[in-house]
Amino acid sequence: MNTPAPVYAGMDISRNTLELSLQGKAFEFSHDAPGCASLLETLNALKEPVQVICEATGGWERPVLCALHGGAVAVSVINPRLARDFAKAAGRMAKTDHIDAQMLAEFGRLMQPPPTQAPSPMQQELCAWVTRRDQLQAILQGEKTRLIPGLPNSVLKDLKASIKRLERQLQKIKKHLEHLLSSCTELSEKAKRLQAFQGVGPATTATLLGHLPELGTLSNQQIAALAGLAPFNDDSGPRRGVRRIAGGRTSVRCALYMAALSAARCNPVLKPFFERLRSKGKPHKLAIIATARKLLCALNTSLANPSFSPCL
Repeated sequence: MNTPAPVYAGMDISRNTLELSLQGKAFEFSHDAPGCASLLETLNALKEPVQVICEATGGWERPVLCALHGGAVAVSVINPRLARDFAKAAGRMAKTDHIDAQMLAEFGRLMQPPPTQAPSPMQQELCAWVTRRDQLQAILQGEKTRLIPGLPNSVLKDLKASIKRLERQLQKIKKHLEHLLSSCTELSEKAKRLQAFQGVGPATTATLLGHLPELGTLSNQQIAALAGLAPFNDDSGPRRGVRRIAGGRTSVRCALYMAALSAARCNPVLKPFFERLRSKGKPHKLAIIATARKLLCALNTSLANPSFSPCL
């Protein structure tokens, strides 16, 4: 028996409202529990299966995504840049919530993106704490750069107190992340396999498991692109442009870059790989990015294949 094709609904998410475009009709719901309940009621009233297309909004989409996944409604979260480029390609230069919802529905109908899997509660908590750790590290770095000569003693005292407070918070978060990774059997096993590779420490492991849950489920080419480590061609006719990385998840790429710096110094396999690239005249940054990509592919293979023996 063939599964019927889904009806694609576009949903524009803002802080206070949800704008839905469904079968050419526009609906507006409040972005709260009652509004999410009304949204589910509207979607479930259809006889055909529905797939909702929405954009990532930096976290504001979490409540409605939780409601949709809880109601067994398929939902795809796409990159806002892709949605905007699609609208421009369709000649829709104007931008309103209603237009965005319409274009998301059309994007779903033509592109048919795969549904986004619902994260487990443990995965959600891990991702949130990794994000919080990164936020505090950025604030701490900013406070340290403000320790310049000539400041009044009262200001210096306040800055130093702020730095100590942030360092204590980061230590607490570090311990909490270790507890999260050890308390979940699945995450604990993954963490052990990742840290079996020289250059991958607890901080990198938490970032990968928190912000790249697809690790081990995609091909090496797909995971490299998702992390922003895949070089893309820039050719036209006889011209052969420089291949460059683009897009991807910034936090994951930064974590792998730092891991590659360590691996290029001590990893028995990646160190010769890095040195071979440098001996061929490759720039230092290019060689590090290539090392990070090779490391990521090995990590991806390790999680995908439990029998894979880490040799890096």
